[in-house]
Amino acid sequence: MKPNRIRQLLAEGKTPVGHMVWEFSTRGVAKILEAAGVDFVLIDMEHSGFHFGQVNDLLSWFKATPITPVVRVPAAEYHFIARVMDAGAHGVMVPNVTTAEQARTVVNAMRYAPEGGRGLGLGGSHNDFVAPDPLQYMAEANRNNIFLCQIESTMGLENLDEIASTPGVDVLWVGHFDLSQSMGIVGQFHHPDFIAALKKVVATAKKHNITTGIQPKDAAQAREWLDLGFSVISYGADSGVYGGAVKAGVDAVRALR
Repeated sequence: MKPNRIRQLLAEGKTPVGHMVWEFSTRGVAKILEAAGVDFVLIDMEHSGFHFGQVNDLLSWFKATPITPVVRVPAAEYHFIARVMDAGAHGVMVPNVTTAEQARTVVNAMRYAPEGGRGLGLGGSHNDFVAPDPLQYMAEANRNNIFLCQIESTMGLENLDEIASTPGVDVLWVGHFDLSQSMGIVGQFHHPDFIAALKKVVATAKKHNITTGIQPKDAAQAREWLDLGFSVISYGADSGVYGGAVKAGVDAVRALR
């Protein structure tokens, strides 16, 4: 299997930096992000209009790069998780995990026996259409693949210790807007209660020897959250980065007149 850059960089004591794709399912995006130096990509199926065929194409194009592709599935359901893994994802991000039972459902769907119950459909896209040695591949996939578990609600915070202690949970990923909404302080990312929640996530991850992730809007926000102890960073979503860059350029040209 292609190495998982998130795991690789964390093992080296470095910060993996990624990017979210939720609008541009174009054939060039994989090489564009490789040229930009991205370590991992989050392909979104929760808030985007991507259908499975588009996600499958994106996963195929990312095979031509060292970038680690992770798919955010719409829900913690087997038919979403197993399909994207078989299409070549190196992990899943699952929104709004609120209980340890939900976390176990995800682990069961994405990991092979004895760690889970993922079905065996070997020799397909995830194996580059070459049938592997089953036992060797199953063990390697379980070591390589990754579960980004989104904490986005007060219920998730209440059950955080149980979720984090679930075998197979690798990253506690804060969905910051949804978490602030659930707390009744939408978008107030400097609110003392929100900062306390972030600190709780970081402390709980450290307690269980796993890590934390988040998606800041800019470098200044990334600095704040890195200082709090977050270890995996996704820099923006494709439409926001593109739109912001175009607006900045257009405004600069107009200012010349």
